[in-house]
Amino acid sequence: MGKDKSRLLFGGQTAVDRIATELGSATSQVFLVGSGYEDADLNFKIIPDTHEHWGALGGIHAALGACRAEWAVIVACDTPFVTRNLFSRLLMLSQRELPDAVVPIQPDGRPQPLCALYRPEPCLLEAEKLIARGEHMPRTLLANVKTRWVQPEELVDLPGAENFFFNVNTPQDYERAKQICQNRLQ
Repeated sequence: MGKDKSRLLFGGQTAVDRIATELGSATSQVFLVGSGYEDADLNFKIIPDTHEHWGALGGIHAALGACRAEWAVIVACDTPFVTRNLFSRLLMLSQRELPDAVVPIQPDGRPQPLCALYRPEPCLLEAEKLIARGEHMPRTLLANVKTRWVQPEELVDLPGAENFFFNVNTPQDYERAKQICQNRLQ
């Protein structure tokens, strides 16, 4: 992308603010995990990565270590179209089977480990074991804990479902995301 994706603007809000607004109805606290935010004027507690440069699994590990709730809701800052309805549905699905993680699957079949729920204790313990072995992939964590995979058809009825997992990774993605925001306002 060439710049900090968390500070990209979508409809007048940064990606982080937009996601935090949606998370506000599903969780009592929102933290920002990572480094490079020390000088930023943010309304969030910043949780530094425990394992610098460890990628997504390192970020999940840091978030799980800071979580004091029954569930950690983990969302990447480059998915600006997640909604409170999505998280409410994931929380509802977590009650049925009591899994360790609740992870949506995109319509193209790819799992979304960075837009998911994690039960802190079992997932943190497993993440620590994996990191000690040199693992970097969240999918390995999910393969080693009891994961409830949420199929696309379980979410398709929610407003905005077609864009929940739209990922902003390139300037072209950002332009498309701004267009999606503009279309929603019309």
